[in-house]
Amino acid sequence: MKRIKKIILAYSGGLDTSVILHWLKKKYQCSMVACAVDVGQKDNPSVLKERALKSGADKFYFLDAKKDFVENYLWQALKANAIYEGKYLLATALARPLIAKKVAEIAEKEKADAVAHGATGKGNDQVRFELAFQVLLPKVKILAPWREWEIKSRAEEIIYAKKYHLPLTVTPEKPYSIDQNLGHTSFEGGILEDLDSLPEGKIFKLVVPPEKAPSQPTYLDIDFEEGIPTKINGKEYISIELLRRLNYLAGRNGIGIVDLVENRITGIKSRGIYEAPGLTVLHLAHRELESLTLERETLHYKESIALRYAELVYYGLWYSPIREAFDAFIEITQKRVTGKIKLKLNKGNCQIVSRSSPFSLYWQDLATFEKERGKHFQIFNPKDAEGFINLFGLPLRVFALRGNYLKRGKK
Repeated sequence: MKRIKKIILAYSGGLDTSVILHWLKKKYQCSMVACAVDVGQKDNPSVLKERALKSGADKFYFLDAKKDFVENYLWQALKANAIYEGKYLLATALARPLIAKKVAEIAEKEKADAVAHGATGKGNDQVRFELAFQVLLPKVKILAPWREWEIKSRAEEIIYAKKYHLPLTVTPEKPYSIDQNLGHTSFEGGILEDLDSLPEGKIFKLVVPPEKAPSQPTYLDIDFEEGIPTKINGKEYISIELLRRLNYLAGRNGIGIVDLVENRITGIKSRGIYEAPGLTVLHLAHRELESLTLERETLHYKESIALRYAELVYYGLWYSPIREAFDAFIEITQKRVTGKIKLKLNKGNCQIVSRSSPFSLYWQDLATFEKERGKHFQIFNPKDAEGFINLFGLPLRVFALRGNYLKRGKK
């Protein structure tokens, strides 16, 4: 087997990747390049660099990908209404293909022999990283230390880190696995693995516990253009700042906490705590605007795609032909998803107050149960309903007349 001379590690600066960095250098006796990708986790580049160098890195890259993350990943999932298992807004899953893309760019620049990640052998991220690398770097070796080394737990990682004087970011008393980006913060591990354990309010970084949120509600107007949020209360924001602003406004009102037992790609059920205040509000507003602007058949078909799209993202299939095909359909559906949604935020609740769009298909004169108003010609004649019902119900009538219903009903 060809000797590995240089490895690019997707580096977060946490316990896992710091120990992995040291372990890989020790095992392969090669050049190590740590690549940190900023998707909004609020890390200090100089601190990360110092930590990486202390852990054995020969070179360090810090890449700012926040704008790319929001506009090309979070917004794309928003337009798709992609929510995994009805709760998870996929911010971590969406960050992985972007991080992999940036690591791949550095691997090509550095002419590396291998890339590595810090995902565990039980988790989803190993699949997401490696499927992305297989597409982006099909000839480069992929290393996954959690599947190779002798370390079996984070407690053992801490022992390893202390032995080699590596920088520590967790303690045995509180070994949470925390992942943060502009879309959300997630928490796993430690006492959270006990399903009877209620997460303490002090662990949250973005959301105030609903019972401690202000009594007075906050009202928001959110403007969308072709499915993309552009304004809050009439003020235009760039993508990054718009999401940050909504994270603050929704978070201070106790909105966006999700406690979920989810089905991992590997088939294991795991518990995750997520806080995604801004995305929670945006998904609610976006779906409401679509209900106003998309006709029935498109809306219903798009709902089936949303479920599949969420699975593709969760399963790590971002760089796949089917996702690109779905995107082509979604882009066309968003051409008329322009308008304004007014929301009321209060103590963990997010309520639609009003909705409007220049492309609205809601026609009050037609929808009214009163006499149709306006000077337009009558579109709907109640007498038409009789023929429609007869034809629509014909298969059921035949089913009943042929005796099937009665036969099935007898015991």
